[in-house]
Amino acid sequence: MIMSPTTNLYLSILLLLSLTVSADDTRILFDFITNLTNTQTLNWETIPAPICAGNFSNWTAVLCRDGHISGLQLENMRLSGPINVPVLVPLNLFSLSLANNSFSGPFPADINKLTRLRRLYLGHNKFSGSIPDKAFNGMTALKEVHLANNGFVGKIPSSLIRMQQLSNLSFQNNQFEGKIPDFWQEGLLANFSNNRLRGAIPDVLSYENASMFSGNLGLCGPPLSPCPKIWYRKTAFIAAASASAAAAVALISILLLLWRRRRTRPLRYQKSVNQFKNEATKTENFNAIHDKTEELGKIQFVRSGRERFELEDLLKAAAEVLGSGSFGSSYKALLLTGKPYVVRRFKQMSNVGKEDFYYHMKKLGRVTHPNLLPLVAFYYKKEEKLLISDFVENGSLASHLHGKRKPDQPGLDWPTRLRIVKGVARGLAHLYAEFPSLALPHGHLKSSNVLLDSAFEAVVSDYALAPVINRDHAQEFMVAHKSPESMQSDRVTRKTDVWSLGILILEVLTGRFPANYLKSGRGPGADLATWVNSVVREEWTGEVFDKEMGLGRSCEGQMLRLLKIGMCCCESNVEKRWGMDEAVARIEELKEREGDEDYSSYASEGEGYSSASRAVTDDDFSFSKAS
Repeated sequence: MIMSPTTNLYLSILLLLSLTVSADDTRILFDFITNLTNTQTLNWETIPAPICAGNFSNWTAVLCRDGHISGLQLENMRLSGPINVPVLVPLNLFSLSLANNSFSGPFPADINKLTRLRRLYLGHNKFSGSIPDKAFNGMTALKEVHLANNGFVGKIPSSLIRMQQLSNLSFQNNQFEGKIPDFWQEGLLANFSNNRLRGAIPDVLSYENASMFSGNLGLCGPPLSPCPKIWYRKTAFIAAASASAAAAVALISILLLLWRRRRTRPLRYQKSVNQFKNEATKTENFNAIHDKTEELGKIQFVRSGRERFELEDLLKAAAEVLGSGSFGSSYKALLLTGKPYVVRRFKQMSNVGKEDFYYHMKKLGRVTHPNLLPLVAFYYKKEEKLLISDFVENGSLASHLHGKRKPDQPGLDWPTRLRIVKGVARGLAHLYAEFPSLALPHGHLKSSNVLLDSAFEAVVSDYALAPVINRDHAQEFMVAHKSPESMQSDRVTRKTDVWSLGILILEVLTGRFPANYLKSGRGPGADLATWVNSVVREEWTGEVFDKEMGLGRSCEGQMLRLLKIGMCCCESNVEKRWGMDEAVARIEELKEREGDEDYSSYASEGEGYSSASRAVTDDDFSFSKAS
């Protein structure tokens, strides 16, 4: 067969590139073991490049995937000497194991420079000393840390708490002391036996076997013996005092608000009707809302046919603090009539004028859709505002995805999650139609702002508030301003809500919380979209899907399609990102299940997914044209 000069050139370039990559990897590996002892068991001197051939490695202790080095498994070799972590950074390792060797001295410095590392094995060595509290900062992909059978002392690093994908810890047979950090990662498996730990075992670990905590100085609580009553009473007292204090502060705040309103009304609002009318003619909309002085300082209702009440009625109601966020506090108020409402208190709306605020609230009052939480009423004051809406009984999507549950309590299954995503999409589509000129029809879409009614239908809240939120506060806390385009160029577009929808979809499918939403700053933090892309393209799809969905053979195709939709919505390039119409149309095409696809080629990686663990290909993500 005679190849053309162009073909020959193409093949030569590919060969040159592969040799260059292999040469670089070879140099890195040899630099890493240069100062280590007992490396004679390695065959690296005698085996030529290439190191990797697909998923097969020609070199001892080197793991490969798709022709690239993915890990080092230098185990049971009696290795010792300095561990040169920085030299490994260019390899982007997923796994590093130095277990069952003779390494000694402190915890390896700069281990957190291996930012893509998922599994770290340092057990059965002679390491000693304390581990820096920030040792794992930045390792957002970390899933497993094995440090058993060493001589580590001091406290367990709290930086591990921020690793949202953490699933396995082996810290047994060391000399760690102090309390076990308050881990929150659901499904975490951990062994802390035979250390010097004290205090209560975190709730998320209370379902572990008791042997995982044996041999410590003073651990207590499930699955071990109850904590001493003195300690327990103290903890209970602090918890009760904190809850009471929060409720008291909320109640006092409303009392003071009402008291100030009553005292100032004769001085500030004692005007004639003519004076008020002259002031009200600044905008025709303002005059339509307020046509008499008696209404000033009262709750303003924006919907007809709804129960009417005063601020005093809210004050008399049975109150419950629901939470406190970056925009303000939320309270559940049960009126004497038996009707519950949610009262949101905002302090970051002081920059908008009174007329503009009333006008925007009236526009929100006209929004009606089954998947959007209706605004019922509001209260205006210069320095703070109250927004009143209906109470939704099943709480937020975030609480169902990430709240602590007992092992026998079911999570949200796939049909329910798909129904929720469709409801969110329909609500957003309606917002985009209602506010055609608004840059951010939602602006703060996240799982805690998606409520679930009694039938687990999605009810989207906190929408269209960007025009009345102080800009500096919005830029710091609103989810829209954590999007790639906002962080890169401080701009948002109508596609920014699509990015938020994509993150929400990935959160629903993976069960993992987008950690950057927890930050007050605008840094990307643990990027859920980046993680999903890396797993889908480099590993097996089974690592993506939340096990609690109840994966079934008949629904995998639809789940893959929704995963692709989420990834297309999370495209960092705004020009390439789908618009809202496209995203909603593709979501509406999805079904709960399909029975005519061939899934016989599925493979498993052995992590609990017998059929959903195959690698994703572009064919899996093909779509029919949206009608």
